Amino acid sequence: MLAHAASLVAATPLPVSADLENGFGDSPEEVAETIRLAAATGLAGGSIEDSTGIEGDPVYELSYAVERIEAAVEAVRALPEPFVLTARAENLIVGRPDLADTIRRLQAYQEAGAEVLYAPGLRTRVEIAEVIRSVDRPVNVLMGLAGVSLTLDELSEMGVRRVSVGSALARAALGEFLRATGEMADQGTFGFADRAVSFLELQERFA
Repeated sequence: MLAHAASLVAATPLPVSADLENGFGDSPEEVAETIRLAAATGLAGGSIEDSTGIEGDPVYELSYAVERIEAAVEAVRALPEPFVLTARAENLIVGRPDLADTIRRLQAYQEAGAEVLYAPGLRTRVEIAEVIRSVDRPVNVLMGLAGVSLTLDELSEMGVRRVSVGSALARAALGEFLRATGEMADQGTFGFADRAVSFLELQERFA
């Protein structure tokens, strides 16, 4: 992951923020080390989530989750360059649709020093607005979810400060790939080529 992040940093003059998952370790010390290693690649920021990856016990107990964010904050503050730390509350995407607990977690991560707050899985105006009202840090919202049709302008008007699309672009590309291969396999036709982007456009976009 660090090698991939370094490649992205080298490819653009824009600041790059990385999904650092749960810090690639359970302990606060491992989270802090992940922050240091991530910053050393040139990343301008990264997110730490409270998901354990354990079936049946999907998120860390709140006080321990806060310790992990506190360790990340301490590591960030010791860095020689700015690094924007995003704290993620994962309830809504790990089978715990508890908005009240999600907000409690975001508030605790705010108090621990996180600069941006993120609860992936918010789906409605009401949920998003409730989170924004409940904290005083910039809120990141995940778009690209099926059935969620809010626009960037609408999100901005609500007070959303950053928008992620997660895996949506990759899934969109893979969806078209699957439709194309299915057409060839099932129908023996090649109509998908009419929707394909030209090499000229690709060269212009990626020049």
